[in-house]
Amino acid sequence: MIGILLRQRLRRDRVQLLLWIAGTAAMAGAAVSGVTQSYGDLEARTAVLATVMANPVILMFRGLPSGAGEEQVALFLILPFLAMLAAFMSAFLAVRHTRAEEEQGRAELIAATPAGRVAPLAATILHGALANILLGLLVGLVYVASGYPAAGSWVAGLAAASVGLCFLGVGLLAAQLMRTSRGANSLAVWILVATYVMAGLGNALGTPSDDLTRMESSWLAWLSPFGWAENTRPFADDAIWPALLAIGTGAVFVGIAFAVQAVRDLGEGVVPQRRGRTWAGRSLGSPIGLVWTLTRGSIVGWAIGGLLTGLLATSLASVVNELGTRIEAVQTLFEALSQTGGLEAGMVVIFYIIVGVLASCAAVQTVCRARQEEAHGTGEPVLASAVDRVRWLGGYLVIALIAVLLTVAAAIAGSMLGAAGGDWSLVEDAVVAGVGQAVAACVFLAVTALVFVLAPRATIVVGWMLVLIAVLIGLFGPLFSMPEWLTSLSPFAQTPTLDAGAVDVKGGWWLVTTAAVGAAASLALMRRRELHPSG
Repeated sequence: MIGILLRQRLRRDRVQLLLWIAGTAAMAGAAVSGVTQSYGDLEARTAVLATVMANPVILMFRGLPSGAGEEQVALFLILPFLAMLAAFMSAFLAVRHTRAEEEQGRAELIAATPAGRVAPLAATILHGALANILLGLLVGLVYVASGYPAAGSWVAGLAAASVGLCFLGVGLLAAQLMRTSRGANSLAVWILVATYVMAGLGNALGTPSDDLTRMESSWLAWLSPFGWAENTRPFADDAIWPALLAIGTGAVFVGIAFAVQAVRDLGEGVVPQRRGRTWAGRSLGSPIGLVWTLTRGSIVGWAIGGLLTGLLATSLASVVNELGTRIEAVQTLFEALSQTGGLEAGMVVIFYIIVGVLASCAAVQTVCRARQEEAHGTGEPVLASAVDRVRWLGGYLVIALIAVLLTVAAAIAGSMLGAAGGDWSLVEDAVVAGVGQAVAACVFLAVTALVFVLAPRATIVVGWMLVLIAVLIGLFGPLFSMPEWLTSLSPFAQTPTLDAGAVDVKGGWWLVTTAAVGAAASLALMRRRELHPSG
């Protein structure tokens, strides 16, 4: 039975896993060419690492320096992102094939067969393990094909896969603890973000070497699977045991997940549901109020992320200006990323691309909630009342727009705090960049809504994959020397910016038109769209 269930999972996830794994391998390969072109000589790499050591806050967003060699710098720049992609893939896979199956009622049908309740969980573990093994092998092959030492290449692949295996266990345990797939995914993501930040802080608080090319992590990084992966130090120490520590931790979580499943009722979770109020508030009397109640927690989370990103955008500007003044390659790189002439303004633009990504995620998640409500059957009672289809979907679009505006507004407020006592001219750059990224996020809002109307079952996959692809080509495209025509396809790269005191609109009007037409078309087509309650 395990073999049958495993084949079913592989067939069901073949497209998603292909995108996750191929995208991770492509990012690993792109880092090689990016480092070769941007930091081709030892002097430039040494200067970059010295600047990083002098400003350890940068280590919160990168890896752990292990030397000034080309392959060592490549892993310093990209390894945390490879591990993060593996972690997201594994956690979502675990929840999708366990808790989500219980929500849809399919797990109960399988449990009534000879497969029972253990075989599906075992098949999911094998499924996730195979996906991470393939991801690790492809990452290692990419570096071997690039001419890097074989030992370090395979350690790099193992490091990324080990974090994925750890979060496979995290996702499985979260699925046992929480009663809904949404709650399980949220718990897994918050653990992922917390451990990523913990590893970054651990690196920032570490001890640099005398030649400023290597950093020894503090104890805090050793509490995080990301810290374990980085301390494998591919192409330097090639240590395997920290990766085994991550794999072992994942195995412990898997064992706990089996134990919890054995004692809980099907469809229930360990964490009890929060009891609702006896009397509903006035806001629940309208579709917009209902959507806000359902999504406000996640929206606040995205807004907090925007606030922190905006704060860093202006507070780190002077650091980047110093770095660009010393290293010409860095100045060229930032100008390519931001497409502006000044380093400090370019730093703001780059950070606001991240704000745009956060705002887009908030919008896509809100629109995807409409699909979840429809699939779970909870949207049908609302539509059975005086609320028609257009008004129902319109509520999600309005709240998604509010989520975008709140995230961007929080980022601008953070930039004001970061500029206090410094260069207030950067706030103007932040406002222009923030408005532009809000428009870009609205494009994803409209396109996801259109997919929801035309192909509802593809809403969640298409919505999130569009954001991921746009991030890869818009944010990492210039860094990895992708063709200009390709990077220009990303809405994040077409937003207005402030250049020499004048606003460069770029593709801003096209973004506004696309967002408006897409939203209007989704509402118009929703009039005749039938419900598709099945997941």
